[in-house]
Amino acid sequence: MFDRSGLQQRAVQTAEKAKSRLTQPSSWKLSKQSSSIAPSDVWTNGDLDPVPPEKRTWGKGAFITYWVSDLVTISTWSSGSAIITLGLTATDAVLITLIAGICNAIPTVLNGAIGADLHIPFPIASRASHGYLFSYFAVISRGILAMFWFGVHTGYGGTCVSAMLTAIWPSFATLPNHLPASAGLTTAGMISYFLYWLIQFPLLLIPTHKLQYMFWVKTVLMPPVAIGMTIWVALKAGGNGAFFNQPSQVHGSERVWLWLSSMTSITGGYSTLAVNIPDFSRFSKNRHAHYWQMPTIPLLKTLTSLMGIISASAAQQIWGTPYWTPVQIIDKWQGTPGGRAAAFFCAAIWLLSQVSVNVSANAVSFANDVTTLSPKWFNVRRGTILVSLVGSWALCPWIIVSSGKAFLNFMSAYAIFMAPIAGILFTDYWLVKHRHYDVPALYDPRGIYRYGRFGTNWRAVVATFVTIIPLLPALANKVNPKISLPSGLRNLFTINWLYGFFLSIFLYYSLNFFFPNKESLISKTVTGFEFVDGVEVVAESYSVGSKDVKEPREVAEEESARSPA
Repeated sequence: MFDRSGLQQRAVQTAEKAKSRLTQPSSWKLSKQSSSIAPSDVWTNGDLDPVPPEKRTWGKGAFITYWVSDLVTISTWSSGSAIITLGLTATDAVLITLIAGICNAIPTVLNGAIGADLHIPFPIASRASHGYLFSYFAVISRGILAMFWFGVHTGYGGTCVSAMLTAIWPSFATLPNHLPASAGLTTAGMISYFLYWLIQFPLLLIPTHKLQYMFWVKTVLMPPVAIGMTIWVALKAGGNGAFFNQPSQVHGSERVWLWLSSMTSITGGYSTLAVNIPDFSRFSKNRHAHYWQMPTIPLLKTLTSLMGIISASAAQQIWGTPYWTPVQIIDKWQGTPGGRAAAFFCAAIWLLSQVSVNVSANAVSFANDVTTLSPKWFNVRRGTILVSLVGSWALCPWIIVSSGKAFLNFMSAYAIFMAPIAGILFTDYWLVKHRHYDVPALYDPRGIYRYGRFGTNWRAVVATFVTIIPLLPALANKVNPKISLPSGLRNLFTINWLYGFFLSIFLYYSLNFFFPNKESLISKTVTGFEFVDGVEVVAESYSVGSKDVKEPREVAEEESARSPA
């Protein structure tokens, strides 16, 4: 007889197997993780959740060494001397760098409070101001720029490898070139670039909460090398720096606009860090550790730039050329007695410098961005692998670092997207919502930060595009100088960071003042840490805006002590 029940049973089993194959992750697709804070139907992973207490490992020392990692670099060293090549004086370069450092430090500390208070990354925090969906604009903008900056520092790292290989095999300097001029790089340069990429790659995979150990190593090794190089080249020049005795080559209004343009360039090159900082301050042990960035950033930025100015000035006296990177000075040691050993050692330390800044400032930021955009396919580790491929190779960054003028132009353009994002982030947290966020709602696409059916806070849209649109013609002119540009727009672009940051603050605050979104204005901070720590009373007890704020674990311990044994 026909076994209908058996056929039905086999059909059900076949359907279940097919369904299982469809729901199970592919070899590349990540497994669905149960978030400690996001709704169960939202696909996320643990890298986006608020940092649990056991991973909050960053104290004030970690933030200081973090900025040693980010600022004692070839690009900071080069920035001051690059200003001088434009016709300004050494005194101008020092003052410009100091003011730029202050302009970087203030928003970095203010926006760092979001991570220190709530332990969430920038892509999640931006949802409170931009809206759940429009926040992707800020995330994508930062991700694209992080890829470029990653490539720039990889390009600098390649020059360090060239110096090391030449110190070992002097014939490497005369290696025949088999690449066309359009490649923008010689055969020897490409070999060095590839080797640097291989050295850097495994270090990208260090978890963020353990990065402070790498920063400590760099803090111990890098400053003595930078200071030693500066002293050596200054003494060899007899202590009379040509740059410090030269008058300005530009005057009048031209000098004023060049001054402002240079300040914007130096500020813009690090303006992304005012946006990135919650990605790191979220690992703070307490809410005050990140305040140490305020004096650290201007001090390190100015001192490193000053060393570059002194070295370039001394190089002008010794060799007749103002070498504007430390690797160029190292190359001059190759033919001197004992110089090859010194060249290898110093180039190796500068290489460590470039790896550190690429990991801390660029790889982690991009990884957080791409994880937010596609949590089904990317976590932080996969994101760092992606940026190491795209940022290092697809963007051809060696062209960007080929000249001082190109480098400054790149940093100028960099700021027009980051300045309004940083301004809106600061304004929303401090001035509009008074440091009161509902963190679980930030992970909920249907929560109070959706701002309507389109997931967009129109106030942030207006503040962003009203700020950016007037700068786009000047940006196009930077790419193609043949495009004509009115002098007014050109002058506006010279102050694009200050313009973008402060105008976005004014616009966003004004729009929220006259057209507030009352649903998102809550009276107490809801951290969500009560779910991380397993304590249900924290949401009522924990208020960031109050003076007697306590960490969730402190509240948990007090509750446990009051409970009967």
